[in-house]
Amino acid sequence: MILVREALGSELRRRRLAQGRTLRDVSAHAKVSLGYLSEIERGEKEASSELLFAICAALGLPLSDLLLSLGREIANAEAAARVVRVAA
Repeated sequence: MILVREALGSELRRRRLAQGRTLRDVSAHAKVSLGYLSEIERGEKEASSELLFAICAALGLPLSDLLLSLGREIANAEAAARVVRVAA
């Protein structure tokens, strides 16, 4: 089963680390608590659309880019799951 919050958190973390940024830096720019941002990245919390926009802005990342990447990741996971079911 694909959990969107986990895929979203992984993608946000990947993007943040690719920029060499810390959780503290991004949380300060997004005006979200460090702990909450950490929980989002770990897939433990669902981010509201407003919060997601603020995090993307802090990363200098268009929300649409994040969502497109997330959509591709989910599509790949679904395709892999279909292959496993057919092979079983």
